[in-house]
Amino acid sequence: MYRISLILVLLASFSSYGQPSGFSAIQDVETFKKQFALQSAKVTSIKSDFVQEKTLTLLTEKIVSKGDFLFKRNNKVRIEYKIPYSYLLIINGDQMISKDGEKESRINLSSNKMLRQVNRIIVDCVQGTILDNKDFSVKISENATAYRLELTPQNKVMKEFFQSIHIVMERSDYSVSVIEMNESGGDRTVMRFTNKQFNSAINDEVFTSH
Repeated sequence: MYRISLILVLLASFSSYGQPSGFSAIQDVETFKKQFALQSAKVTSIKSDFVQEKTLTLLTEKIVSKGDFLFKRNNKVRIEYKIPYSYLLIINGDQMISKDGEKESRINLSSNKMLRQVNRIIVDCVQGTILDNKDFSVKISENATAYRLELTPQNKVMKEFFQSIHIVMERSDYSVSVIEMNESGGDRTVMRFTNKQFNSAINDEVFTSH
């Protein structure tokens, strides 16, 4: 359970961000879905900085972490925490690798339903397939500069961990700028992505272990 909780903290694949102001229900859902899929299909890789803020019910101060995020089709993710500690998390297909100092752990996602679903959330967000995930119901809203997806778990396993997941995407390119995961126990993790670079060359070796 501790390992799963730790991975959820690390993955929450984006301060409490809070309820964005000025959002209203989207008027043309089908056009949004088509444009979202079209724009996402153009992206083969993403490089980004991130700031993660974790709010725990038992602590008054937020835990702030910073690092680098890499994504490459298909199903390759590298999350490298640099501040205030060094921690590396890699997802490559069905394999998850975590590295804390010299200690390295490998998990086969195909044998762990919970981690497999969490992995799918991350990949779905950046590949533009999150609306196809049947484990969640989705409400879509918009304002002048962004779209917001509110995901509510329908799957029993996900309900045990998440109350809701909010995703904010930039209207200009449909890229994810914020992911907020609200856990069932009251904790909240928010990851903000900045300085995004799309379709840059990324060596496959960075999705092994270094």
